Amino acid sequence: MQTRTLGRTGYEISEVGLGAWQIGGDWGHTSEEDAMATLHAAVDAGMTFIDTAAVYGDGRSERLVGRLLADRDDVDLTVATKAGRRLDPHTADGYTRENLEGFVDRSLSNLGVERLDLVQLHCPPTDAYYRPELYEALEAIRDTGKVAHWGVSVEKVEEGLKAITHPVVETVQIIFNAFRQRPADLFLDQAAARDVGVIVRVPLASGLLTGKLSRDSDFAADDHRNFNRHGEAFDVGETFAGVPYEVGLDAVDRLRPIAGDEPLVRFALRWVLSHPAVSVVIPGARNREQAGQNAAASDAGPLTDDQVAAVREVYEDLVAEHVEVRW
Repeated sequence: MQTRTLGRTGYEISEVGLGAWQIGGDWGHTSEEDAMATLHAAVDAGMTFIDTAAVYGDGRSERLVGRLLADRDDVDLTVATKAGRRLDPHTADGYTRENLEGFVDRSLSNLGVERLDLVQLHCPPTDAYYRPELYEALEAIRDTGKVAHWGVSVEKVEEGLKAITHPVVETVQIIFNAFRQRPADLFLDQAAARDVGVIVRVPLASGLLTGKLSRDSDFAADDHRNFNRHGEAFDVGETFAGVPYEVGLDAVDRLRPIAGDEPLVRFALRWVLSHPAVSVVIPGARNREQAGQNAAASDAGPLTDDQVAAVREVYEDLVAEHVEVRW
């Protein structure tokens, strides 16, 4: 497993980490036994960065990661969580110091730690990014010692560009994959110039880029790929990266000959890691095998320039019109 530095935080982390949304909820049921086996398999495969959130299973994901931390004190793990989506209603006005510190305290308890390595605002409304008092609140909470570093998780490129103008924001988590390429046009360069860590989520487009889904695939009632296809529960960009399902399947068919004999999962993750401004990519996993497959992308190295160009052609031909104007 290769490592990269997470921006100004100074954390040296595995370039492939684990996104722990799937073991929390909204992806169909995962037992605690399978969840813990997945977490341990990820660490055994060399992953030292885990991303979770307060709302994944209403704290379930954080508590499971907390068990992992207690079990694996033999490994230097960095855990990022997220705060803000427990607000009801979820409005910019709710992003106050009082509310955020309450969320921080709950995450400290769930994870069983005295200080959180990294807390990311969890996709706030766009207006929140334009409020100076928000960044002042982050600084004040950091100064209490409860949070080591702050970042943001964004839906839109513009939100990321605005957030990184404030020094307290040291990382940005953003959707970036072969079907969501707009961050490469400007954002990645700006993040690198400011030494901001870039955490890439949804790198496999909710499973589309594994090549294992088909027009006949069924999804459980509690799987967001069933209930959020049109943004009914949260931003539609979180489900299949916002790409219409049938369009995504057509695009996958175009990608297969570019990947050749390589598993599409590894090819898709290598595509992300071919961009040096990326600090870590965080695919999810629900079992040992998936965790191991994800980790294998690190050993394979970046794609060739010709492969990157070929993926771009597929994106421009089939996908861009569906995602460029929204995110």
